[in-house]
Amino acid sequence: MAGSGNITVNEIYESIQGESTWAGLPCIFVRTTFCDLRCSYCDTEYAFYEGDKMDLDEIEARVLAFDVPLVEITGGEPLLQKAVPPLMKRLCDRGKTVMIETSGAHDISLIDDRVHRIMDLKTPGSGECKRNRYENIEMLTQRDEVKFVLSSEEDYQWAREQIIKYGLSGRCGAVLLSPVFGKIDPRKIVEWMLRDKLEARFQLQMHKFIWDPAKKSV
Repeated sequence: MAGSGNITVNEIYESIQGESTWAGLPCIFVRTTFCDLRCSYCDTEYAFYEGDKMDLDEIEARVLAFDVPLVEITGGEPLLQKAVPPLMKRLCDRGKTVMIETSGAHDISLIDDRVHRIMDLKTPGSGECKRNRYENIEMLTQRDEVKFVLSSEEDYQWAREQIIKYGLSGRCGAVLLSPVFGKIDPRKIVEWMLRDKLEARFQLQMHKFIWDPAKKSV
């Protein structure tokens, strides 16, 4: 893990938020380096190792220079680096609306209460279902969102069971169901949701329909 004063960063860029209930809004993304999961559908493998060390002052200055209210910390897995929670606190103190995308495999309790946590629960199709840290669920609030990435009907049924078992629709602000891009017909997921009257929100990765799905920094 990186030290308390710097973060290994893959990229910092301005785009629109492509997922979550914040989809469609201009957003600054800070993509950190390193991930300890290897999900079958990962679309950011370039962030596993590539990046440069930056101190918190430099990152903060880069983010503030964009003059955009919404900031997302993503990866990789941001919570692998000890200086990420202090960075998020600094950005909140600066008046930014801060989000974090995290795999759900690491303790979210260190995150500032002002941060909106978008937390995955890894489905069987990800190959990393065993890494889910279910203790995190008790910490979720209405500021947070839980995301399931689905590659099959098995994944959908598993996600449905977790939503019901943990009362996720009432516990957090939104439950998100997202298809693996190009792997499953999105209409199938919508049909299953409507059939089951599932309390969840269907989403597509908006940025992959605007730009080439393989394009970086979008």
